[in-house]
This record gives sequence, structure tokens and C-alpha cells, in this order.
Amino acid sequence: MTQESRPSLLIGLTGGIASGKSAVADIFASFGIPVLDTDVIAREVVQRGSPVLQQLVQAFGSGILDASGHLDRASMRDRVFASASDRARLEAITHPAIRTELAKRSQTAGGPYQVHVIPLLVEKARAQDYDRVLVVDCPEQDQLDRLMARDGSSLEQAQRILNAQASREERLALADDVIVNTGTLEDLKGFVQTLHNNYLLIANSRN
Repeated sequence: MTQESRPSLLIGLTGGIASGKSAVADIFASFGIPVLDTDVIAREVVQRGSPVLQQLVQAFGSGILDASGHLDRASMRDRVFASASDRARLEAITHPAIRTELAKRSQTAGGPYQVHVIPLLVEKARAQDYDRVLVVDCPEQDQLDRLMARDGSSLEQAQRILNAQASREERLALADDVIVNTGTLEDLKGFVQTLHNNYLLIANSRN
């Protein structure tokens, strides 16, 4: 992304799995702020027939596809969270495509500021790409409970996923702003509203 096309303020939104990143992102979007979610982009770049999916089949075999020729995401997730080497292979194929598409969309998204949702921002040392890092935080037990309820994961599967991610301490050490997501949706909306007002002030001061 060139400096000319870069928004005046870029917010990197991150947090552990099932911490509430999507809920926070949805609230920012409701304020009219461009929200670019790398999880959404990740699903799109591996659509059936895409070059990225073809590379994954070459790397992992056709067993990663479901009966309709789409990526079996649940099976792939279980596989890569059980094997660090498989996870590294997957990321080496998908992450360059995701970053390229993210930069492309950011150039045309506009907005007084932008929010980029990047679950692996800390793990992939992306903090320096952003003006502010916003971390959605909650106790690990809340993550486990939400993950098991949302995806039907066993406790062992959920714990394995958490163990493969950065720790709460590592994320919080890089945070400029933190939302502790342990309350109600109304609480969450209040936190995001306050941050939205602050981000508008920062962005306007740069223009």
C-alpha cells in the first residue's frame, strides 16, 4: 500500500479465538467504519477453483476437499492445530494471498479510519503495520466455553487451539487499546462507541 493511498489511521483489531472480535468489528461497521476482516478474506481466497486452493491440494492432498470440491474447513482446522508443521505450510500458502487482497481492499475502502481484523496480528508481528492495536480480551475459560458452544469442540480441541495462539499477556503487551469482553452486548457497544469517538479525533487531527 502506498503512503498516498493509506488511510490517515489504521486500527489493527485482534484477540484470541472466541474473544469477541467479530462482535466488536460489527459494532464498528454499524458506525459506518470500513472493517476488513482477514478471516473473511481467508475464506474467499480458498474458494473452489482458486489458485490458492489448488496449491493447498498439491501440499496436503485431495483429502482436504469435501464432496463438492470445497475446502473442508473443519477438517483442515483440526489438522493444522494438531501439527505445527502443517500449520506453517498452510500459512505459507494462504497468508501472502490474504495480505495482498487486504492491501488491495484497503486502498479503495476509504473511511475516516479503517479497522483491520487480524487474529494472528501478534503471532505474525504485524503490530508495526498499524497506528493502533486494539485487543479484545477475556479470561481463557470464557474462550474455552464459547469455543465449545460455538463449534461443538471438545475441551481438548479447544485447549489445543488456544495453546497454538499467542498468550493473553503477549497480546496485551502490544495493545494500545483494550476491550475487556466479559459483560453484555450493551457494555460492548459502549466501549466501542468511546473508542470510535477517540479514533475520529485522532484521524481528524492528522488531516
